[in-house]
Amino acid sequence: MFDWRNIFRGMAMGASDVVPGVSGGTIAVLLGIYDQFINALSGITTREWKKHLPFLITLGAGMGISIIALSNLIEWLLEVHPQPTYFFFIGLIGGILPYLLKESNAKENFKGKHIAMLIVGAVIVLIIGFSNPSEDGAVITNLTGPNMLLLFGSGILASSAMMLPGISGSFLLLVIGVYNTAIAAVSNFNLPVIALIGAGVAFGFIFTSKLIRYLLNRYPVMMYAFIIGLVFGSLFVVYPGLALTAGNIIMCMITLAAGFYAAVLLGRSS
Repeated sequence: MFDWRNIFRGMAMGASDVVPGVSGGTIAVLLGIYDQFINALSGITTREWKKHLPFLITLGAGMGISIIALSNLIEWLLEVHPQPTYFFFIGLIGGILPYLLKESNAKENFKGKHIAMLIVGAVIVLIIGFSNPSEDGAVITNLTGPNMLLLFGSGILASSAMMLPGISGSFLLLVIGVYNTAIAAVSNFNLPVIALIGAGVAFGFIFTSKLIRYLLNRYPVMMYAFIIGLVFGSLFVVYPGLALTAGNIIMCMITLAAGFYAAVLLGRSS
């Protein structure tokens, strides 16, 4: 049964994945579909694949629409109004933390080992986020063997990152050095490059989803602690700095509050 609301959920995930530093997995948690997302991707290679297909088709369609239609808008916002835009995402990410703490019943369940795992998650995001991107602006156009392997492998790593709240697939592409290539391929409909990265993304989604599903079922509290750490660490990665002018501070505070309020509303509805 197709639930057409998943198209809009996919659009929200796709829009976030365009922004380096913001994770589509975080948005999936916020929308209350993270477990369903993981189970559907993991189950697509099982005998029950038909049951998961409607969810993945509508969600994937929304992500595709968003990446194609909104990538230019988001790029424009990041170029013209970078700080207010990033502060919106900081509010959105920050607003999910109370929801995660409540869902995991952290006050009762978290022990010393869970706090340690939370710190590990935050440190992983900080290491990735504050690494120096190797992107030099060059767009790969010559599909040699090594370049094809690079694009396919980049898709695997990016999709694996997208599955984890707090780790940005697009920033990982930036670190690897193929972010400009991926954006240019989408903008120019370079089908060979899109196919190579897309194949890697599909492979990464299926493999990583099975691992995450296993860990969530076997160690749920530990995984919640890890995910909370990932989300918490991403707050520092997304922070763009703050120009101390009255207009900019007011705009950033408005977008921060808007993002936080949107997260709270979505958390309640999910």
